[in-house]
Amino acid sequence: MILLAALVAVLAVASPPTLADLEDEVVCPTCQVTLDQSNAPIADRMRAYIRERIAAGDSKEEIKAKLVEQFGPRVLAVPERRGFDLIAWLLPIGGAVLGAAVLGALAWRWSRTPGREAGPLAPELERRVEDELARFDG
Repeated sequence: MILLAALVAVLAVASPPTLADLEDEVVCPTCQVTLDQSNAPIADRMRAYIRERIAAGDSKEEIKAKLVEQFGPRVLAVPERRGFDLIAWLLPIGGAVLGAAVLGALAWRWSRTPGREAGPLAPELERRVEDELARFDG
């Protein structure tokens, strides 16, 4: 009974989605930008459809699911986290981890490489350096 009351309270507090909640998550099929950036006629019709679905009481996920039914999965600005679309989430993370590992390995290697010591100058170069220094001392 308490669990049911808690569930009812949570559902009562949950606010319905707004157009602004969905505009940056849905892509215009014509110009391939999110609805909040598009001025295309189809984007205007999609916004009107979203408003209708909000008024009908649909949740954000239900509205997005209906748009995917109509336009396909490319209508979502953010790819789903399953199937082949999971690569879009994992590839950047994997690249960052791999890059950090390579950079760390190179830094470790460079820190362990002994530095080259400057050897003695050739007699001719040493004489030229002494001559130049003598010019500035004088």
